[in-house]
Amino acid sequence: MRKLINVFFVAAGLLFTANVANAQQKIGHLNSEAIFAVMPEAKAAQSTLETLAKTKQDEITKMQTEYQTKYEAAIAKQKTLSEANKDVVTKELQTMGEELQGMEKRINDARAKAQQDVATKQGELFVPINQKFETAVKSVAKEKGLAYVFDIASQQGANNLLYSEGGDDVTAAVKTKLGISASAVPAAPKK
Repeated sequence: MRKLINVFFVAAGLLFTANVANAQQKIGHLNSEAIFAVMPEAKAAQSTLETLAKTKQDEITKMQTEYQTKYEAAIAKQKTLSEANKDVVTKELQTMGEELQGMEKRINDARAKAQQDVATKQGELFVPINQKFETAVKSVAKEKGLAYVFDIASQQGANNLLYSEGGDDVTAAVKTKLGISASAVPAAPKK
């Protein structure tokens, strides 16, 4: 009976050891900033966003210039205030003040709308790019037998990867999967 129990424990130990050996999973890492920096779609989307943002900023600047002109006119009008024209100038200044308040509200609304428009456009442009990137990462991970792939890009902020030696850097493989040449590789980030 004692031998049977010993054999059982030895068999269980071997089974446990085999499971632990199989449980080790491969981990890879990549730098998404390096990939997006050379992705033609991402470059085009970024250019489109910058153009849209500049157009919106130009519209707001034009409104601010108009506001500044009317404000200076109101200041100049206030300097003409005298006892003889007090009623007329006061009414004109009141009207100008209301116009300025209305313009200020329109400028603030235009700023908020511009930010919303740029954010909406960014979502429209980058959703398909992100989906393409994720598909390529999943494909490379399956090809290389990786259980996890971490992004070591500095844009991640709260990056939970503190040590990446020994892991497989799959940045180049993902670029290849996306059809990006290896010659378009920016410098690696410093750790």
